[in-house]
Amino acid sequence: MNLPTVTRRHFLATATAGLAVGLLPRSALAAASTPTRWPIGCFNRPWTKWSYDEALDGTKAAGYTLTGLLTPTKDDVFTSANATPEYLAALKAKIAARGLRVNLTALRVKTALPLAEAIADTRQQIAHGHTMGVEFALTFGEDKPERYAHYFKIMADAAAYAQERGIKLVMKPHGGGSGSSQEIVSAIKTVGHANFKIWYDAGNIVYYTGKDPVAELEPILPHVTGFCAKDCSVATGPDGKRKADVMIQFGTGQVDFAAVFKKLKSGGFNGPIMVECCQIGATAAETTAHARANREFLEKILASV
Repeated sequence: MNLPTVTRRHFLATATAGLAVGLLPRSALAAASTPTRWPIGCFNRPWTKWSYDEALDGTKAAGYTLTGLLTPTKDDVFTSANATPEYLAALKAKIAARGLRVNLTALRVKTALPLAEAIADTRQQIAHGHTMGVEFALTFGEDKPERYAHYFKIMADAAAYAQERGIKLVMKPHGGGSGSSQEIVSAIKTVGHANFKIWYDAGNIVYYTGKDPVAELEPILPHVTGFCAKDCSVATGPDGKRKADVMIQFGTGQVDFAAVFKKLKSGGFNGPIMVECCQIGATAAETTAHARANREFLEKILASV
């Protein structure tokens, strides 16, 4: 029997490689071999032209089991301060009837009110979120520089109040005081509470700032606990002005989802991802098909990350 010849160089290389693998932490080995499976849900925003019942039906039909209360309508105030106990009970029942689970509600922080009134209104919204059983309460920052300090004081109180109720207070990039990583880092430092984190939105980084979402993620990576999924296309209109659009299908805009997810994974991110936008169809059913396609797009990207 002829045995393969093993040179001294080959032996040393093989032994060294085996030793290196053996020295890797178990977590690193698992990360290298385990596909990324972050929870993927969908907000109600794509279906706001139709009833909330149709939005919930569309969310389920598009293959989601996780939903979020992002965009109120004239008929559905969600967890606004003026929501009644009867309304919240009916809302909770509607969601459960479709086999869906709600993980997030949006807060509309009224910075135009005096501080005490704004704090009371925000607390009421958080209390309603607690009634709905959400894990996250999402804010959009503040657009007006003269109200930044006011907003940060409200957030400092809200962070503590939400923490007492088991809710994580988060802010998303949304222009103004939450436009880019520089403003976001400043907001985190000013609020100064461990329960004030970030839900990253790569599409909004492009929409509001035109900056690179991957580069902008780096300074705030340790603070990111969720992801609002949207793409963003940018073009110059006939008037020479910049035109940005987020109600589009994933992969047709400027967001490099694979690069963003790889960066998130390197920072230990573990989801969730919530689809916020898609192309709005002529009917609720067409919109549902687009929402389904965006979910499938994300799943394919995550499988490769």
